[in-house]
Amino acid sequence: MKTSLPFKYIVSVKRDKYYVVFDFKDDNGKRQRRWVGTGLPSKSTKKVLNEKVDELVAQFYEDYCSGNATKPREKIKKNTKNAEFLNRTLSAKSSAFAFTQFLSYWLDAIKPTVSDTTYESYTHVIRKTTEYFDEKYPNLMLNEITALQIQQFYNDKYNSGLTANTIKHYHANIHKALKYAVKMDWLPNNPSEKTELPKLKKFQANFYNAEELAELFKAFKGDRLELVVHIAAYYGMRRSEVLGLKWDCIDFDRKKITIRRKLIYRMGETGDELFLDEELKTKASVRTLPLIPHIEAMLKERFFLEQYYSNLLKDDFDHTFDGFVCRDSFGKIITPNYTSQHFQIVIANNNLRYIRFHDLRHSCASLLLANGVPMKAIQEWLGHSTFNITADFYSHLEYSSKIASAETIAKIFSNDDESNLKK
Repeated sequence: MKTSLPFKYIVSVKRDKYYVVFDFKDDNGKRQRRWVGTGLPSKSTKKVLNEKVDELVAQFYEDYCSGNATKPREKIKKNTKNAEFLNRTLSAKSSAFAFTQFLSYWLDAIKPTVSDTTYESYTHVIRKTTEYFDEKYPNLMLNEITALQIQQFYNDKYNSGLTANTIKHYHANIHKALKYAVKMDWLPNNPSEKTELPKLKKFQANFYNAEELAELFKAFKGDRLELVVHIAAYYGMRRSEVLGLKWDCIDFDRKKITIRRKLIYRMGETGDELFLDEELKTKASVRTLPLIPHIEAMLKERFFLEQYYSNLLKDDFDHTFDGFVCRDSFGKIITPNYTSQHFQIVIANNNLRYIRFHDLRHSCASLLLANGVPMKAIQEWLGHSTFNITADFYSHLEYSSKIASAETIAKIFSNDDESNLKK
């Protein structure tokens, strides 16, 4: 709070916009607060914000000294006519959109503010939502949407077999979209806030133990996915992170490996297309880890084979994805879909217990925990953004603290028993 002026002010954020809030007394001696918009989004740089704040403070200072700022404001009487006028205004604006048309408009509006991966997930959810409402409520306008209709959508999706977690994702998108409509004064309130969601079931990670992983490695010996499976199991990397590895992430001299990209699918003009995202979702996802000797040996062999096949096949070697680590002997990139599908085929053909490819990440975490690695270190190894995420996934596997507790309580009761015997 600034105090060197005849009034005070602070900078605050409201609905993702910066405001300067002036605190002063009017001519009647009553304390007043006035919010003045800067017109700047909350992501603005400090330099731009400070320049705008200085401009508004200087302007308010002139108004204050001239007495314009301190004149008591007349209160606007709230009556039925005002309410009716407001409703008519909101209705006129929101009736310009069909509900599903508005959802598409919202997607375009938020695209520059989110990552490509996030936008793709939003697009998938909104596409499914649009299909439902176009079929069940054709020509539904934005100002006509009700909590009951949204609730029915959630119920129908849940009854069709979707999980509570998936319904949560649908709700998150609809809520954000309608929140934007309220922000733009197209709706008086957000009807999705009145809905109820199914109870979430706590996720239980599935994983292989050390013996099962040994069998898995045997099954993939010589397979196109051999290197991919080993990296995922040893480092607990996500599928997109493994496939997004490039040789510039491998430092053989310093014995380090850096995870900083991901290979994903995104919607293109002709359908899904491969996309290399240069930015991971959180800062914690970008991490540099020691190069494990076993993986180092496999990477060096892969690098040698790539050079060998490139020289052998010449023009028949695919150079489209030069620089990527996870390619086959013809230079073709290993795709996310192939990874998941082929992984399932191999474990089924070898009569191994069913797990998803992503469960190799959980297998890595469970083995680290079982061997006494602290939860905080596992968080950093896996690249979780917060400690809570790691603890929520794996706290039920942390046996060391339970063993210590058991030994302590046993010791306490043992001492009590000895004392009673002496008596």
